[in-house]
Amino acid sequence: MSENLQDILLMLSVAMLVALAARRVKLPYTIGLVIVGALLADSKIEIGPDLTSELILDLILPPLLFEAALALRWRDLRADLAPILTFSILGTILAMAAVAAGLVWLLGWPLAPALVFGALISATDPVAIIAMFKDNKFHGRLSLLVEAESLFNDGAAAVLFALALAWTQAGEHAPSAVEAALTLARVVAGGLCVGAAMGAMAIVLSRGTSDHLVELTLSTIAAFGSFLVAERLQVSGVLATVAAGLVIGNFGIFSPDERSFLSKRGREAMTNHWEFAAFLANSVIFLLIGANVAVMHYETYGPVVVGGVIALTLVSRALAVYPLALLFRGRANAIAPAEQHVLWWGGLRGALGLALALSLPASLPLRDEIVVVTFGVVAFSIVVQGLTMPPLLRLLGFLPSPR
Repeated sequence: MSENLQDILLMLSVAMLVALAARRVKLPYTIGLVIVGALLADSKIEIGPDLTSELILDLILPPLLFEAALALRWRDLRADLAPILTFSILGTILAMAAVAAGLVWLLGWPLAPALVFGALISATDPVAIIAMFKDNKFHGRLSLLVEAESLFNDGAAAVLFALALAWTQAGEHAPSAVEAALTLARVVAGGLCVGAAMGAMAIVLSRGTSDHLVELTLSTIAAFGSFLVAERLQVSGVLATVAAGLVIGNFGIFSPDERSFLSKRGREAMTNHWEFAAFLANSVIFLLIGANVAVMHYETYGPVVVGGVIALTLVSRALAVYPLALLFRGRANAIAPAEQHVLWWGGLRGALGLALALSLPASLPLRDEIVVVTFGVVAFSIVVQGLTMPPLLRLLGFLPSPR
């Protein structure tokens, strides 16, 4: 117990020092955490627990998903729901297919691991971009598009990953197209229903109290409970947590005083509580990502192949954004070319992709190679894409030029 507490305190101490230094040099602290984590690991300094799929899925992912969903107003989301769902569903399928095809044709991977990797790497995680938006007080439609598309994209990628993995393990008993479609519908609808039910239960119970601590506890149960219950029922835990956050946010935090299911103090406390929880989760995951990136055995494939996979993911993301944006040209919810560039380059990979890669069974062909290239793609996207996003936003006119 004392060692675990010591690890936690060490991680938090390092994270806070990095956060203070990053703010001083105007660097997104998530990127600073990855760099510092890699430097510490390269110096043989151990920090924190091992990075496992259980740690990410059970402890890290729920607060990140819930906090992001909690901040989305349904009124704003509804106006751009068509392009968001198009990017997150059709775009994820296109990205998965493009990565899988490239791996099969260019690198000679078998179809099964190529599909699995294509699904898991299609999950975007623009935490560094959102953190930069907040630091620069940048709000509006583009911020909504980036964050909302990422939330639903994570759900779609997790569902496609589960289907692809089940197909690879089924062998001769692989499901037909109709069976796969029915499974997809059940997993998606089931996750949304579980999350909506948990969120509704939390706010209805909150109506019977004015104690903000009880309200915070109920929201915590909804955030983690929706994920766990959904996973136990074999439906989407990611979508369940997102749905719970949307319900509590829109019927509690964003409702007028006379219609809100939460007390005024509860709404303020809940916003601060989940912002803090997400900050802690980000601090832990990005520090551990950096530490694990530094000790990966990239000689398994070499920099040329890892670089080729990175290029594949960038091309697949472009296919998931630019062609689909043409569907809305000339409409009220059209996506401007500059916004498309941000959606493409801001499609960072992160915690969910790593969790899915680490959860792969040892029997899957090329399992170790998948883990290695996943860490390579995640490191590139967080550091390179994250660092170059502010100049891109200034070049496109979304941020003012520094004086």
